[in-house]
Amino acid sequence: MTVELEALLADPRNALIGLDYDGTLAPIVDRPEDARPEPGAHDALVALCGSVGTVAIVSGRGAEEVVALGDFADIDGLRVLGHYGLETWSAGALVTPEQAPGVAVLRDRLPTLLRSADPAVMVEDKGHSLAVHTRRARNPAAELGRFAAPLRELAAEVGLEAVPGRFVLELRPPGVDKGSALRSLVDEVGANAVIYIGDDLGDLPAYDVVDELSAAGRLVGLTVASVGTTAGSDAPRAVAQRAGLTLAGPTAVVAWLAGIAAMLG
Repeated sequence: MTVELEALLADPRNALIGLDYDGTLAPIVDRPEDARPEPGAHDALVALCGSVGTVAIVSGRGAEEVVALGDFADIDGLRVLGHYGLETWSAGALVTPEQAPGVAVLRDRLPTLLRSADPAVMVEDKGHSLAVHTRRARNPAAELGRFAAPLRELAAEVGLEAVPGRFVLELRPPGVDKGSALRSLVDEVGANAVIYIGDDLGDLPAYDVVDELSAAGRLVGLTVASVGTTAGSDAPRAVAQRAGLTLAGPTAVVAWLAGIAAMLG
């Protein structure tokens, strides 16, 4: 057992568990709308929310979308931070800001920019951002590389930024990431032990915050990477390299969380 986990178990009411959704609680799939939680995830979250002070899903998806996909609406105490913290959902209540003006402009101009793309390239409209997925293309990496520069230029032109992920480039408001979302939550609840679990480049800012606050002595923190061995094997190496603990994808993540819940009884 790690020192960080011992700290959580010793004082769970002042602990925080932060979780990504896609690739962490749910397997990576070709179509984002098909991402359902790993079996056992719901029960593990219910148990943890009954024992741990703060349990939060931190996702690039919209908060209500995560709740609907996971069927999480009935989990008392669960928080969902959507759109990298732009949105918050708790106890059935959603707080969300106005859409950045550049998103509407981007929505109009993306079809022209992508007119020569592989037909399997997909644009996911998240409301507060748009994500260009190349996973289903014949050559996903090459297709992403071909459009990365023009997408970044277009994003900058309309006041957004382009953030890479697993065969995806997301165009979203600048200065918004999982690190700032996690930091705000830690400050709000005053957690003295934090575990954060993720699988993609977008989770690295949250790792940064955990490491920074741990080094400053504000809390005991553990970063965990969900790195699958089959469908999730394309997880960026940087995530596993940065993490204090590596788990073999959502199945292992859910089993690990269920184990923590069982220890807390």
